[in-house]
Amino acid sequence: MLRKSVERNVLAQFLANELQVARFRDYCPNGLQVEGRREIKRIISGVTACQALLDEAVRLQADAILVHHGYFWRGEDMRVVGQKFQRLKTLIENGISLFAYHLPLDSHPTMGNNAQLAQLFGLEVTGRFGEDDLGWLGKWTGKKGVATAGDIASHVSSKLGREALLIGETDQAVTTIAWCSGAAQNMLNAAIEAGASIYISGEISEPTVHLARESEVPYLACGHHASERYGVRALGQFVAEQFGIEHRFVDIDNPV
Repeated sequence: MLRKSVERNVLAQFLANELQVARFRDYCPNGLQVEGRREIKRIISGVTACQALLDEAVRLQADAILVHHGYFWRGEDMRVVGQKFQRLKTLIENGISLFAYHLPLDSHPTMGNNAQLAQLFGLEVTGRFGEDDLGWLGKWTGKKGVATAGDIASHVSSKLGREALLIGETDQAVTTIAWCSGAAQNMLNAAIEAGASIYISGEISEPTVHLARESEVPYLACGHHASERYGVRALGQFVAEQFGIEHRFVDIDNPV
């Protein structure tokens, strides 16, 4: 019989083991970031622990929130004032726990953001690259014959429901696809060295344009938020199935 609740610290340890949190050198603490009530019956998942997501969790009477982007990032202002104060106040006053998983959720072989993008885009995974194997390599199985960068851009845009930005020639042939969700534009060089003929990520910066043009490896920016909606949703559903608790994914729109 499925359980109807899970104890907060039991869930934290379960997720630490499943996501292999200890092996990552990250920019923020992974795991339980804000301690709420002990028993968790209803969990809300979302990409970022913004105020809108917290308010929705309060409205839905959630016991915990599960996100990819939590708090306490390296180098941030340590003072609990302004936006940070209001967010923490909302969690603490309502007894809501906050669980956040950054790089471990990007990397997970089935529920991670990159694994979920492979499923969404119909990519056959052939390898991984970069630090902690965060970058993924594969081939698109959705078209017979030679695929072009323009084909990939149209396909990704259709699947994500937003126009992806392609830097490079639309008619350039694509064999090996590399991808890493979020703000991984700085992995373009590593993708090139790994043999990619196109690289997909979320964000784009000014130097990325020049490297893509000069290397003749097209770069496809499909949105930070858009590329990271799927891992946390899959993880929330997995938790719900494991412990018999309620789960709802809440997508707070973000155009970036």
